[in-house]
Amino acid sequence: MKKLPLILSTLLLAVTANVWAGHEDDQKIMTAAAKHPVTVAQAKKLGDETAVSVTGTIVRQIKHEHYELKDASGTIVVDIDEKLATAEQLKAGTKVKVLGEVDTHKHRPTDIDAVKVEFMK
Repeated sequence: MKKLPLILSTLLLAVTANVWAGHEDDQKIMTAAAKHPVTVAQAKKLGDETAVSVTGTIVRQIKHEHYELKDASGTIVVDIDEKLATAEQLKAGTKVKVLGEVDTHKHRPTDIDAVKVEFMK
């Protein structure tokens, strides 16, 4: 019985550390991405987990949290969590700047995993 509070405290600390680590990673990605603006075409050629900033227009929602983004050089899929922006905010024609990481895949096209979305005017 006396070990239960120790076990619970340890679990809580482990979970909290993971949450903060994720936040720190996002901050590092945002800082690096802000210094690395690229076009869609350039993003598609970059390596996995490269921090980028891409500005373009939302074309459409493909599926839950996945949107097609277009700039003058082409289109790319961006994965935008609802905690960053809702489907209502990301309607077709909305101009955004997406900060995130390039995500390459073996059997599907490269996309961008967003950590921040800025709405442009």
